[in-house]
Amino acid sequence: MTGARRPDNHGLRPGRTKIPSRIALCALALLSGCAVGPSFHVPRSALPAHFTSVAHNARPRWPSKTWWRGFHSPPLNHFIALAERHNFNIRIAAAELEAANAAVEVAGAPLLPSVSASGSAQWQRVANPGATTTAGRTPSPFYGASVQASYLVDLWGENRDALRAALANAAAARFNRDTVALTEVTAVATTWFQILADRAALTIGLRNLRAAQRLLKQLQTEFVAGTVDAVTVAQQAALVASERANIPVLRSDLTQETQGLGILVGEPPEQLAIPPEHINALSVPRLIPGLPSRLLRRRPDVAQAEANLIAANANVRAAIASFFPSITLTGSANTSSAALDTLLSPGSVLLNAATSITQPLFEGGRLMGNLAVSRAVYREDVAAYEQTVVLAFTNTEQSLTALHYATIEEHRQAQAVKEARRALAAVRAQLAAGIVDVSAVLTAEETLLGDENAYTDAQLTRLDAAIHLYQALGGGWRLRQPRHIVGS
Repeated sequence: MTGARRPDNHGLRPGRTKIPSRIALCALALLSGCAVGPSFHVPRSALPAHFTSVAHNARPRWPSKTWWRGFHSPPLNHFIALAERHNFNIRIAAAELEAANAAVEVAGAPLLPSVSASGSAQWQRVANPGATTTAGRTPSPFYGASVQASYLVDLWGENRDALRAALANAAAARFNRDTVALTEVTAVATTWFQILADRAALTIGLRNLRAAQRLLKQLQTEFVAGTVDAVTVAQQAALVASERANIPVLRSDLTQETQGLGILVGEPPEQLAIPPEHINALSVPRLIPGLPSRLLRRRPDVAQAEANLIAANANVRAAIASFFPSITLTGSANTSSAALDTLLSPGSVLLNAATSITQPLFEGGRLMGNLAVSRAVYREDVAAYEQTVVLAFTNTEQSLTALHYATIEEHRQAQAVKEARRALAAVRAQLAAGIVDVSAVLTAEETLLGDENAYTDAQLTRLDAAIHLYQALGGGWRLRQPRHIVGS
């Protein structure tokens, strides 16, 4: 049509320019990079220059990811493999990690526009030309569709900080899963070693019971012959009764530890096969930690505490941003047509755009309360982080000291057992030669029994100290990401 004014885009009225709206949108986009609140900084902690229980020039020997294989215990390897797959606490921590990752998706949603669509269909009767009755009217379809979009401009970074907090919480959940896995694996190792110690104690108890019963039988024969008195027989009978009463206690300890192992590996105790293994077959690998500053990157609990601190800092920033006005952009596109074939025909599209600004005026103390809570939680997480760091160094020093003295104790108890066995053999030879009486044999047997039990306890103490050192050093775990996991 000659001379007709060409309609502008989107059905806007002639003469209205789009330049100011574009400038406003660009300005909002630039302002959306603003943020309020404190930046994140890792609290400074006093780091020791070295561990006092390790020589300064010692070459570091950090744990490997499969550190438990250094004990050369095939059953332990099997049980830990079961625990990694079926342990209940590990599965719970893994599910919590999935939930935290899903929360990241939820937290990131406000940073994207929300779009909704609706449609309708109606039928109406349109009169035919010349028709005078209702019957002369024919039904005609009428279709309608609309799309609405809204976007909350993150002017002060509130949504970005919420996403940053969710990312930090997801990282903390991942580190928590690793911490739980390390805790449960070490629990499996200590429980298995306790089972071996209980089994050794039961073996020692049964062996000494049998020896005491043989000696009692011999003394009873000699009493009948008149070579020993009744007091000697009574003393031996009391020893037999004491050792016999101790056997059920040892069996109960062994059974309870076996049941505890079943819980750790996620299997019913009735279905858990306990293979034969002796505590003497185990070996304790040597560990030498490096610089204390490297320890912080090898413990998942320290990384978890830092991630919690990042999340708390982001929550403070989001709480501060909630005091500022929020800007929402909304738009709609409406399409209507009287027939399906003209649904998207030119002229049927109507667009509307609007901008709304919301400023909180009175919230009844909710905003101030949220900010106070966020700041208190942040201070709490700062203290928790500093405590975790201090405990990391303290646990390592204590474990190094415990392993050092447990090793010395084990060697000395092993030597004591050798000497007690030599002494018992010599006393028995003297008894056979008539040089000493049976009381000397009783004393020597009691000494050997005590030394053997003490040696088993020393072996278990050394193994437990090694396990705790592995745990204190992070069990081969390492932080792969750089510090400040999710930014500042």
